Amino acid sequence: MELNNSITDIPGIEVGQAQDDEALTGCTVILCRKGAVGGVDVRGSAPGTRETDLLNPINLVDKVHAVVLAGGSAFGLDAASGVMKYLAEKNVGFGYKEMRVPIVPSAILFDLGLGKSARHPDAEMGYTAASAAQSGPVVEGNVGAGTGASVGKIFGMVGAMKSGLGTASIQIGGGIIVGAIVAVNSFGDVLDQATGQIIAGARPAKIGPLKLGGSGPFADSIKVMKTLAGRTILNFASKGNTVIAVVGTNGRFDKAQATKIAQMANDGIARAIRPSHTMLDGDTIFALATGQIKADVSIVGAYAAEVLAQAINRAVQAAKPAGGLPAINI
Repeated sequence: MELNNSITDIPGIEVGQAQDDEALTGCTVILCRKGAVGGVDVRGSAPGTRETDLLNPINLVDKVHAVVLAGGSAFGLDAASGVMKYLAEKNVGFGYKEMRVPIVPSAILFDLGLGKSARHPDAEMGYTAASAAQSGPVVEGNVGAGTGASVGKIFGMVGAMKSGLGTASIQIGGGIIVGAIVAVNSFGDVLDQATGQIIAGARPAKIGPLKLGGSGPFADSIKVMKTLAGRTILNFASKGNTVIAVVGTNGRFDKAQATKIAQMANDGIARAIRPSHTMLDGDTIFALATGQIKADVSIVGAYAAEVLAQAINRAVQAAKPAGGLPAINI
């Protein structure tokens, strides 16, 4: 099977995106019209989410029909309402008698520091993104939930870099496919998975009389944090950071196992972003299992972390300058 290196390589998963290029915000919809078993792991300390409680293994609903990743901070949670409307029109959802209620969990990131902060993803944008969903290649970079994403914000937006949305997939044998899609809006720096070197992150900056971060291309946030100036400058650090992602597989799992996969996948953030899961991040990972093939939860979880780290790298590699921020892709 020829793969597109995207989460849509998993049968039954589609992706649709919409964005406001002037306001620098948008949303990404991951559709599974036939339903997929879902799990979630929230590792950051400043999350913004909707409908995550029902993914708890002790709760009734066992399948979701879409996940929405959106910018706009808490305002962006409204995009899920438009996705629900679209799915309801297609008669997709949790059945009760003749009614269908689409189950659409969502997570948001804070991108109000770029573009026009008065405009946010809303129900109309969510509906547009859902209407555009398809199973082919996925556009990456300054699109969807990654439109206003940025990384390396220990000095605030002064030394930050533009990031975006990335996706990746891998076939691990036995017909099992694991994929990920992620909007990277992290406090920390992004590391190249092959070399361990920073490829996007905080740049040296001048704040008042202070020159911070040395003279190289990157300040290296983890090193800055242990200095006296770094500990002081955390008061200026951006408090709007989050990595939001979906990992998916065609493996057959229950909700508890899907939750474990989401937990293991979160290690991909720790490998690709330094530091990660801080008090200033809201890192949230959803897991979707479409259930075509019997699979081992430990193997799929291990590769979910690998493929998420790859998708994070692709998100910054595909990003273009915007909102006054530079990017790898000039």
